[in-house]
Amino acid sequence: MDMITFRLAGDGGDDLAALVGLYDGAARWMRACGIDQWRPGEKDVEHFRLRVRDGEVWFAEAAGRTVGGFELWWRDEPAWGPQPPVAGYLHRLMVDRTAAPAGTGRAMLRHAERRIAAAGRELSRLDCRAANPRLHTYYEGAGYTVVGKQPAKEGAGGARYAVTLFEKRLGA
Repeated sequence: MDMITFRLAGDGGDDLAALVGLYDGAARWMRACGIDQWRPGEKDVEHFRLRVRDGEVWFAEAAGRTVGGFELWWRDEPAWGPQPPVAGYLHRLMVDRTAAPAGTGRAMLRHAERRIAAAGRELSRLDCRAANPRLHTYYEGAGYTVVGKQPAKEGAGGARYAVTLFEKRLGA
């Protein structure tokens, strides 16, 4: 596998445009595979600008190319409600299917888990649409456990949908 490195995204135009491109590409791939999770055009430059300013947004790079990205949040009340500061919340695990080496998604999960543990938190959490068995299987294969459901998470434009909540206890 190609060496994957990570860098924080900045709030400049090139990084934000790259994040929108990653998101839209991943959304198109999901749709083509029959996965109902994201839709192209749902996340724009302003979304990623806010995420960069409010948390951590990471790029995964290999062989000089951006091959993926993800958001790491330190709270997620829309899905998890108020929680004590014991977890990091992973969002938008995006892989460029045209450039990413095998294992890029798992490498991004491991990087996020290391960041969460380095921040002194013991749990990595994420959510995905409840009607998405393919992603459920992927996250379970990466060591995540289903811990609940949120039946009415609010999405873009006020749409509500059910999500499954996953978490993974991180090593000491």
